[in-house]
Amino acid sequence: MYDVAERSGVSIATVSRVYRTPDSVRQQTRDRVLAAARELGYVPSGNARGLASRSTGVLGLCFPDYSDPDAETEAGDSDDDDAAMLYSDQIIRGMERAARRHGYALLIAASLKGGPESQVAKVAGRVDGFAVLARTVPTEDLEVISRRLPVVMLAGPREPQQLDHLDHIEVANEDGQRELTRHLIEDHGLRRLVFVGSAEDSPDVAARFRGYRAACRAAGLPVPDAPDLRAPMMTQAEGALATDALLDRAAGRGDPPPQGMLFANDQMAVGALHALERRGVRVPEDVAVTGFDGIPLSRLVRPALTTVRQPMRRMGEEAVDLLVRRLGGGGGGASAGDSGDVGGAGDVRPGEPVSWMLPVTVARRASCGCG
Repeated sequence: MYDVAERSGVSIATVSRVYRTPDSVRQQTRDRVLAAARELGYVPSGNARGLASRSTGVLGLCFPDYSDPDAETEAGDSDDDDAAMLYSDQIIRGMERAARRHGYALLIAASLKGGPESQVAKVAGRVDGFAVLARTVPTEDLEVISRRLPVVMLAGPREPQQLDHLDHIEVANEDGQRELTRHLIEDHGLRRLVFVGSAEDSPDVAARFRGYRAACRAAGLPVPDAPDLRAPMMTQAEGALATDALLDRAAGRGDPPPQGMLFANDQMAVGALHALERRGVRVPEDVAVTGFDGIPLSRLVRPALTTVRQPMRRMGEEAVDLLVRRLGGGGGGASAGDSGDVGGAGDVRPGEPVSWMLPVTVARRASCGCG
């Protein structure tokens, strides 16, 4: 930094401002400093900056790595770089965008079951604030981390007891699934429906199933106690297997096949479309298929997938905005709201956790007979 200041003819403080708050420095001076830095190969030291400010300038995110090779392969066939982006990818993109806006970097840890403890420890020790997808990190670990860092929980309902003091952002899972199911029943006249959930204890899937049950109850249809089938993993391959199992089960019992198949996420629904095509079952003429999430791939499959579109990127952006506010960096979210309100980052009061629910929309496409 001393060398850059000397070569560009400015003070060390000006060099610091160029990198910390560039808008506070005149364009001409900023260009001169950056040119000198390039000539000297200067890169600001995050470690040194952290020692001086007692901060890292980094925010963390931890989520389970539910990669889907089938989605990646299909994306390659479509020549669309965004096609394979799944739920967590969209959250990452939103967090990166907001972190850049606030002058932070983002440190990401993706882990499968069996490893999140070590990953979260590594991330938490290197960041100023932490976002984590629900049920990814053991409660006891998060409780310890939250004593030192601001933590935002993403997705799922607010955790009880030990974690009810954490900030929380979720989407209207139950409302979205209820509206989608109502659309199939009332607008398309479908009566024989099946719901495919997940074998793991997912709070988001549980909320979606409650929405499904509520719509069935309102329409006078049988209300199931559990999903018709639970998939071990919410991937395309498991969606295809679930489809085969449900159709084979109906045939074995001598029952008519379902008129509508509702999947707890888009990945499984896309796998179902492939399985139905392989079996010669027409969509939507013979059976309607729906998903949930609104990942880019849902628009590209044929027929295009009817789904519930949730604001995944916005969730990531809101998480960063909230963390920055907790760290005292100011900034604001997308919309105003207080604790418990539907919407985005509004007033954040010290010691009072906030809980925001972001709205969802139903995307009506060809797989249910629309579009």
